[in-house]
Amino acid sequence: MEPTVHRPRTAHVCPSCAGNDPLAWGRRPSVRPRGRWLLPGHCLLAVLLPLAGGGVARGAGEEHSEATLSRLALAAWEDLRDTSLLHGFVEGRMGYRLGADRREESRSLAETRLQLEYEAEIGPALLEVTGDFLFDDIAADHGIRLEKGEGWLDLREAVVSFTPAHVADVKVGRQILTWGTGDLLFVNDLFPKDWNAFFIGRDQEYLKAPSDAVKISLFSDLANLDVVYTPRFDANRFPDNRRISQWNPFANRPVGRETHMRLDRPDEWFRDDELALRLYRVLRGYELALYGYHGFWKDPVGFRPANRRAAFPDLSVVGASVRGTVGRGIGHIEMGYYDSRDDRDGDDWLAPNSQWRFLAGYEQEIARDLTAGAQYYLELMEDYGAYDRSQPAGFPAADRDRHVLTLRLTKLLLSQNLTLSLFAYWSPSDADAYLRPRVHYKVNDRLGVEAGGNLFLGSDRHTFFGQFQDNTNAYAGVRYSF
Repeated sequence: MEPTVHRPRTAHVCPSCAGNDPLAWGRRPSVRPRGRWLLPGHCLLAVLLPLAGGGVARGAGEEHSEATLSRLALAAWEDLRDTSLLHGFVEGRMGYRLGADRREESRSLAETRLQLEYEAEIGPALLEVTGDFLFDDIAADHGIRLEKGEGWLDLREAVVSFTPAHVADVKVGRQILTWGTGDLLFVNDLFPKDWNAFFIGRDQEYLKAPSDAVKISLFSDLANLDVVYTPRFDANRFPDNRRISQWNPFANRPVGRETHMRLDRPDEWFRDDELALRLYRVLRGYELALYGYHGFWKDPVGFRPANRRAAFPDLSVVGASVRGTVGRGIGHIEMGYYDSRDDRDGDDWLAPNSQWRFLAGYEQEIARDLTAGAQYYLELMEDYGAYDRSQPAGFPAADRDRHVLTLRLTKLLLSQNLTLSLFAYWSPSDADAYLRPRVHYKVNDRLGVEAGGNLFLGSDRHTFFGQFQDNTNAYAGVRYSF
């Protein structure tokens, strides 16, 4: 069976987290508080000293060394007994498909998760580590694969931050990165996303996958500049048939876990790298930004006939955005040009055509504790005639224009402890839709419960949301934070 190849309409169309960082626009962000699991240095020493060089040498200083280690161990124990130093959460989630899908298990989600956060100052630097310990009862293999977020450990963050000058910040390591103006739609945010997590009912925070990168932020009165260098390509965590069935154009039908997706993934350090730039400032209350990206398509939207593998073609992006107050709400406009460097003439069906992408949105509180937001998104394919002529017989061709409308409704009740929300996508050009209803109740400051669903609708099996309709699911979860 051949691998699934997403055509250009499906490369982006996955929505994404709202990529806004209100502190990042036009001024230097404030330093994060240091009050999360702060593990003092003597705790680390108590662990590391016995391991260094095989242990402490015995002899004339034996008693002194043992006394020193005893004091360190006692201090470490006292720190571990202080539960105020531990922060994170324990969460359980369960989900089921609402229809029969013989290609996948009836359960869409069955997992227990423990997240722990660690933060410590190391001289002038700040170390931050966030790890999720996960038991996933659906996964066939629990081996750790950090790049894919699979296995019993998902390392969400492991980053060192420091300030080499008063006009610069540097972050090195695994980190969650985001920018842009869209609400669950991306134009210039080319950082990795986890669409599997998004579609099966994990918390929305898991839509953002981590990047192994270096981020340099430069600040000035004129404008601020973010530079993100990723030495090895970080792809999206895209649906690959194991948890979510999807359309396979070679088989001309949906496929599931019985079909293995074979990939030609760029993975050489410092050769298959990525560079992302953002230049931004606030001007008269409006947040203005320019963007640039040089790397690869984040999903396997190409194909290599030589090895019969799905591929990640070369991609460069330039774009701009503006965000600010409009009337009684907040409006935003964003655009980007996707230069598909492997198919600039548009006549190679093995790689997507270049595209223009546009996004406009508005959000406002329309009644007490009731907020509404709407967006319009457009993909405009270049060289459509060449694309259409190059399509193999039997392959469904994408439209030149792809339109998507979104609606977000959020209602707060019971002293704002109960949240009712709906996020809906509708594509009139594809005649498909995706609905995300959610109910969340905060029992107290530590305990929360929620239920929701992922509903896929479509008249055709090969459209983006339509291909997932057998994966429609409902889920419930409970989280205890500490």
